[in-house]
Amino acid sequence: MATTAGKHGARGLGLWVIVFGILFIVAGAVTWGLVASNLAAEKITVSDDAKAFQGQLVDTPWEAWVQADIINHHALDASGGKTYAELDREDPVRETMMTASFLRASLFTSVVAFGVALLVVGLGVVFLLVGFALRRLSPVDVVETDSRVVGPAPVAAAPVAAAPVAAAPVAPTSPPRATTAPATTAAPAAPTTAAPTTSAPPVVPDTTTPAAPPASAPPSHVAPPDPVVDPARRDEPRA
Repeated sequence: MATTAGKHGARGLGLWVIVFGILFIVAGAVTWGLVASNLAAEKITVSDDAKAFQGQLVDTPWEAWVQADIINHHALDASGGKTYAELDREDPVRETMMTASFLRASLFTSVVAFGVALLVVGLGVVFLLVGFALRRLSPVDVVETDSRVVGPAPVAAAPVAAAPVAAAPVAPTSPPRATTAPATTAAPAAPTTAAPTTSAPPVVPDTTTPAAPPASAPPSHVAPPDPVVDPARRDEPRA
């Protein structure tokens, strides 16, 4: 399970980058102002024969550059095109060339200082952009679970006690009644013509004959009962 430490760390880093960007911008602006005010305190004006900014007070890097260029041009005219190192030590123009070199070095130093201040301001602007980008790309409340981004974590609700539910009365169950299948009406059988038969008269049992004793212990002195004779055959002679 992933955590939000990376996201919050990115937001913190973005905040620090923004702070450093603001500091750089302030430091660059202060440096620019200090160099400009100290250069203006020298009361140097651009020569009339300069390429640009004629007669203006030198307090910017481009004015300092133009003035350094015209100073070098005047010094070379005075030495006949020779530099300070090319002049003889006894040559009086050597002192003029040395002064011109000092002035040009001072002006070029101010130009470098202006450039450093501008560079610091530019870095501060870049830091601000990077810091805002880091904070914008890192949301505040982000939870990562199983490589999936989920929104803000829901606040757990207080548990609510469930009201007891009354049990519904159970109806008495009666045994299922046996269902009888309806009798199937048999189809009437086809009438059949049978040959007339002579029915024998019913056999009438002899009620005068005593009942036979139990079979378990038949008495030996009792004679077996006479066989039932069919009345219709009584008149027949016995064999």
